[in-house]
Amino acid sequence: MTTFTDLVFWWPRSEPVVARATIQDCDDLAAVHAASFHRGWGAEDLAAMLRETSVVAHTVRRRASAPASAFILSRIAADEAEILTVATAPPLRGRGYGGRLIAAHLPDLMRAGVRHLFLEVEAENAAALKLYERAGFLPIGRRKGYYRTAQGTADAVTMRRDLPAI
Repeated sequence: MTTFTDLVFWWPRSEPVVARATIQDCDDLAAVHAASFHRGWGAEDLAAMLRETSVVAHTVRRRASAPASAFILSRIAADEAEILTVATAPPLRGRGYGGRLIAAHLPDLMRAGVRHLFLEVEAENAAALKLYERAGFLPIGRRKGYYRTAQGTADAVTMRRDLPAI
């Protein structure tokens, strides 16, 4: 006799879906950002950024019809870009969504001519530091008191990754 547990084990899980972010995603992205940072961005702020031709953004959904669960957003200037934010809904952290986002995001930046990619990450955010180091980013500096937090301020580590020409 087949039990529910047997079916759950057998039933294949769907792979998360990574795609370019759209204006229609802004409410979901704002909710994820607000749950991830002390000062979250609103849907209107995100919509304004997504309308800019210099902004590239990707989302992850648990399945195609699900709301966005994570996202990455960068701004391009000449042959450089800065990752402005990476955020994952708290219950879904630790599932590899950040790595999937970076893997999808970098080729689009390279196609846009980006050769140097920068970001800042909170110095105490061990999970994010590990993610970026695995993705080939190297620390190049530190900004004292860069982030506002519920406890005051936190330092940021500035990181860089050089991208190949394609």
